[in-house]
Amino acid sequence: MRSKDKIAYYYDGDVGGVYFGPNHPMKPHRLCMTHHLVLSYDLHKKMEIYRPHKAYPVELAQFHSADYVEFLHRITPDTQHLFSNELAKYNLGEDCPVFENLFEFCQIYAGGTIDAARRLNNQLCDIAINWAGGLHHAKKCEASGFCYINDLVLGILELLKHQARVLYIDIDVHHGDGVEEAFYFTDRVMTVSFHKYGDMFFPGTGDVKETGEREGKYYAINVPLKDGIDDTSFTRLFKSIISKVVETYVPGAIVLQCGADSLAGDRLGCFNLSIDGHAECVRFVKKFNLPLLVTGGGGYTKENVARCWAVETGVLLDTELPNEIPENEYIKYFGPEYSLRIPNGHIVCTFSESLCYQCILLHPYTNLIAESVISKWAHTMYSLSLVSLFFWCVSPLFSLFVEQENLNSKSYLSTIKMQVFENLRCIQHAPGVQMQEVPPDFYIPDFDEDEQNPDERMDQHTQDKNIQRDDEYYEGDHDNDQNMEDV
Repeated sequence: MRSKDKIAYYYDGDVGGVYFGPNHPMKPHRLCMTHHLVLSYDLHKKMEIYRPHKAYPVELAQFHSADYVEFLHRITPDTQHLFSNELAKYNLGEDCPVFENLFEFCQIYAGGTIDAARRLNNQLCDIAINWAGGLHHAKKCEASGFCYINDLVLGILELLKHQARVLYIDIDVHHGDGVEEAFYFTDRVMTVSFHKYGDMFFPGTGDVKETGEREGKYYAINVPLKDGIDDTSFTRLFKSIISKVVETYVPGAIVLQCGADSLAGDRLGCFNLSIDGHAECVRFVKKFNLPLLVTGGGGYTKENVARCWAVETGVLLDTELPNEIPENEYIKYFGPEYSLRIPNGHIVCTFSESLCYQCILLHPYTNLIAESVISKWAHTMYSLSLVSLFFWCVSPLFSLFVEQENLNSKSYLSTIKMQVFENLRCIQHAPGVQMQEVPPDFYIPDFDEDEQNPDERMDQHTQDKNIQRDDEYYEGDHDNDQNMEDV
């Protein structure tokens, strides 16, 4: 047992200032709300706080295709009309819009996860947190499901420089398809995803039968769940499966994606987890005392996302947080209760994709709108933002609050668990890896400061790099270094 975990926490305020567009469910502002809760509870005093570097294009291209990275770097809202073919090729548009500072946004959240992995590799911390990361849908050559750069894959690739085996765990309500796909043919990464599956739910993958191929056969584990799963069912299944996975696979490090759209009441979710239930999974993984990289992910009821990730920051710090939220810049978002945990443990569910067909006939004025939207949803197959847009438009017409029924019977969950255990039995032993030279951590391209535009607004990240420490250079009789002896 480690006496006390050393925690590194990555945050850049610029990441919360981007705007995906009107009616888009992804609100990076939730990251600012989370951070201010962390500050208001004084959790920052128990961690090392870092502003991540902005990942260079060459770093992003360690996984993504160079042409895709270059296009993300080049495209802007003002020029996107000139690149209709490329937008289609790279799946940019409705779910993954082009917005101001898109590439910088990707650089920051990806840089946070890469930095977190490097800090773990160098044994400078035991746990590293990047709530801005966890964008698990992005593919090698295209965006998907609000995700442009797959920071998780980049972080895992970094960990693999020092670790023979990395375990990836995903508790987002959506299947972690981008991470699974990236490592589908290798045994050096085991991916375990707990998610909603079926009913055309995005992204449509994640059946228990999808187990990997070639050298990666049986190293992809999927736990497909139905609507309404509650704390008791979820945590029991989670602990049972993860215990067996760690025992069998013996990972050197764990990456935990904590998507908060699996909470009850999420705008795009359909589970019935409380914040405490969600956090219990984090607490359980922490107990393995392995190097742990924790990220955010989905989560579209932003005040509950902030609550959840603040609680889980406390869990990682072994700190119980008072239920009354302290005064902070975003306190108004947490009214009228101003409580960290919603009364009665569960958050009442209003509307989600899965309730679409159940709720659609409850109000006569929405029938025609609904029929049109649902028809297009089915046509576009797995669009996330379209469905959420419908509910945000019509929800004022409803006065109904629905608590999700748990459709996961004990027999169903038992069957899923047995299938997962059967697949794990096909793994003879924890796979090894041949010794090889460890690749370097950093690749920093040269740039000419004289070529920078002096009229361009300098963000906080750039300003910080221009701050000169008082003791850095010898400048006179009072310099701090003048009396230092030569070594």
